[in-house]
Amino acid sequence: MFGLKLVRVIERHSEELALELARQVRGSERTCDFKKIPSEELHLAALDVYRHLEEWLLQKREEDIEKRFRTIAASRAARGVRLPQLVWALIISRNNLWCFLQRDCFNDNILQVIGELEVERMLNQFFDRAVYYSILGYEEALAMRGEDQDKKINLIPLGRINGNLPLVRLPEES
Repeated sequence: MFGLKLVRVIERHSEELALELARQVRGSERTCDFKKIPSEELHLAALDVYRHLEEWLLQKREEDIEKRFRTIAASRAARGVRLPQLVWALIISRNNLWCFLQRDCFNDNILQVIGELEVERMLNQFFDRAVYYSILGYEEALAMRGEDQDKKINLIPLGRINGNLPLVRLPEES
């Protein structure tokens, strides 16, 4: 499995990737609320996922991802990080990995293309779940604080496709 080799390359470069992610999240206008979170905390959270990426992609169950990202989301909500910024930070995290792989790992032979597609599928599935459970955790944190329900985003599970994450539909703006 060539994709597994790529995941191991990410794990070997986890420190560099985590530092870059923390820098990007703290430097983006779309994630300015993250300046409320100490740099070291952001770095350690990213390092934990990157250093154990094989485990997260291949061994962890859906429930593990759910627990992790609901907890992170509740913590971010409690510290005043707005939901769109939390989601954007997750997108930056996925893009950080993808840019690293494209820059340092991919060439033009067929095995690497197959590995690239395999890793892309696994990363997309992981980060889709991370976003979904972060939103749920964020909403729960708001509900526990008694925030106005109109400020919440209601998610509607639509079912599973090939065992993947439930699709969600956000209510249309009026």
